[in-house]
Amino acid sequence: MHTHYQFPDPTFRFAQLSDLLALEQLVNSAYRGESSRKGWTTEADLLDGIRTTQQQLTEQITADDSVMLVITDTNDAIIACVYLQDKEPVLYLGMLTVQPNLQGAGTGKKLLAASEAYAKWLGRTGIQMTVISVRHELIAWYQRRGYRLTGKKMPFPKHLALGIPKQSLEFLVLEKNLPSQ
Repeated sequence: MHTHYQFPDPTFRFAQLSDLLALEQLVNSAYRGESSRKGWTTEADLLDGIRTTQQQLTEQITADDSVMLVITDTNDAIIACVYLQDKEPVLYLGMLTVQPNLQGAGTGKKLLAASEAYAKWLGRTGIQMTVISVRHELIAWYQRRGYRLTGKKMPFPKHLALGIPKQSLEFLVLEKNLPSQ
């Protein structure tokens, strides 16, 4: 995708293959296990297993239609990331992740805003995402930022790539229309 995009904030950049271990640790610590309970986005009560692998991240980073946007701290350590896939006319947003002990400080909002700016730069009409239907607090967070439930639902994948469900799960599709430039 268009990785020559210039972010206005120097702490934002696109992930590289050299970031795989850091990304894997960040995403898994934010979504699963005891470490994820330090933040409010944990899926530990919904799913067992890991959230992602270096192989999955490699596929996402190297695909022609997707990028992984990261935020780094003053030591260039990755503290947040989001997966963005071009699904013209929209940009799909997934795996928005903030280090658990930094959640609630506005980093997720910044990452979302940067994703929306990137989508506009690509000429996309909006952002689309899927959220597990029982994640009411997370859905409400996105709704406060202009995302709306579309009424569309998707089954939770049967393969173990996203983890092992502890209950019956499904995805809800959320969208946000972006103003044209």
